[in-house]
Amino acid sequence: MTHIILRLPAVKERTGLSRSTIYLMMSKKQFPLPISLGDRAVGWLEEDINHWIEQRIGNSRTVK
Repeated sequence: MTHIILRLPAVKERTGLSRSTIYLMMSKKQFPLPISLGDRAVGWLEEDINHWIEQRIGNSRTVK
């Protein structure tokens, strides 16, 4: 299985969220956690970000 890793600029582009919002949501366990790529680099698995986006779409279209 091939995994695609997205760096922060790509995650921001796909989600429309700012860096600070992403990290705030991560601290609240409302956004996927990144994986370590090295001492000073992290990235997110593309499938985690896609799943998060699909959940947001589903939640926004649910009748309350």
